[in-house]
Amino acid sequence: MSRVRYMMARILKLNYSQMFKTAKAISKKAHRSSVSIFFDMIHCGMKFQAGYYDYQEFEFYLMNDEQRATFLTRGKNNAIIKKYNDKSLMPLFEDKIAFNGKFAAFIRRPWIDLRSATSEEWAAFLRENPRVIAKVLDGAGGEGIDKYSAGDDTSPEELLKLLKERKQVLVEAFIDQHEELNRLYAGSVNTMRMFTFCKDGKGCFLQAILKIGNGGVVDNFSGGGMYTFPDENGVVTVPAIDKKDDLHTTHPLTHTEIIGFQIPMFREAIELVEKAAEVIPEVAYVGWDVAIGRNGPELIEGNPFPGVFQKRASLTENKTGIIPLYRQYMEI
Repeated sequence: MSRVRYMMARILKLNYSQMFKTAKAISKKAHRSSVSIFFDMIHCGMKFQAGYYDYQEFEFYLMNDEQRATFLTRGKNNAIIKKYNDKSLMPLFEDKIAFNGKFAAFIRRPWIDLRSATSEEWAAFLRENPRVIAKVLDGAGGEGIDKYSAGDDTSPEELLKLLKERKQVLVEAFIDQHEELNRLYAGSVNTMRMFTFCKDGKGCFLQAILKIGNGGVVDNFSGGGMYTFPDENGVVTVPAIDKKDDLHTTHPLTHTEIIGFQIPMFREAIELVEKAAEVIPEVAYVGWDVAIGRNGPELIEGNPFPGVFQKRASLTENKTGIIPLYRQYMEI
C-alpha cells in the first residue's frame, strides 16, 4: 500500500507542462511523436523511478526496458541514500567547517573560520595566503563561493567585514592545481566527483567524473561548467557535456583536447577517497569533490546526497548504466 501511495503522490506532483515541453524537444531527436514520448516518460517514471530529466539526460528514448533497468535514476539514488546514509551524521558533511575539521587529514590547504578568528589572525592568514576562496557554510552547486585576492583595493579589515556580511565565513587558500589541469582550464579548480561506498568498514571506489570550468571561477555544472567521464586509469573517454546539453571534444576556451585527457595522480585520488570513506562508515554512500594540486590530491568536500552521473545511452557501447557496478557493493 505504501508503494501505491508513493506512486500516487509522484503522479500528483508531476510538472506536466515541463514534461510536455521536454517531450516535444525529444521528439525532434527521436523522430517520434511527442505524445508517444510523453506516455513513455510516464511508463519510465512508474517502472524505473525516472523523472523527465532522467529520461532526457540518459536518453531513455533510445533504450528498451531491459537496458533502462541498468540506469541509476534519481528515485533509485534517493533510495540508496535513505538506506545506507545515517541522517543524523549528515551535518558533518553539510557544514563545510565541520567537514574540514573531521577530514583534516585529507585536506592540504590552509583555512580559517571567520566566526572565531581575530582581525590579527585574519590579516596573518591573508599575508600567508594572498589568493583565497570564500564560502558560505551550506552552499551547493557552486553558490556562495567567490575568489578574492589580497590587495584588490580592499584592506583586510574591509574584506573581513564584507565576507561576514555575505556569510562567507569559511575562507581557504586557493588551490594551486596541477599544471595539466591548468592546461585544460585555469580559471577554476577542475575537480573530480568521486563516488565511494563503505562496505563492511572498507571504502570502495565506484566511479569518477571530471568537472571542468568554462568561463567561471567554479567548475560546477550549474555554474556553467562541463563534466565528462574517465576510465579506470583516469583517461577521459567521452566528450564533455554542458548545461545546454552540448558535447565538447575540445575545451571551448582553451582548445585543449578533452577526449584522451589523462587526469594526473588518478590512482592516488582513488586511494584518498577510499580512506576518507572509512572515517564515517555510517554514511556509506558519498560523492567526494577532489582537487589535484601540484603536490597531490585533496578533498574539497563530501556530499552525502550525491547526484546521479552516468554515461548517456548514445555514449556507451551496449547502453548499460551504472547499476551493475553498484550491485557489486550494495543492494539496489
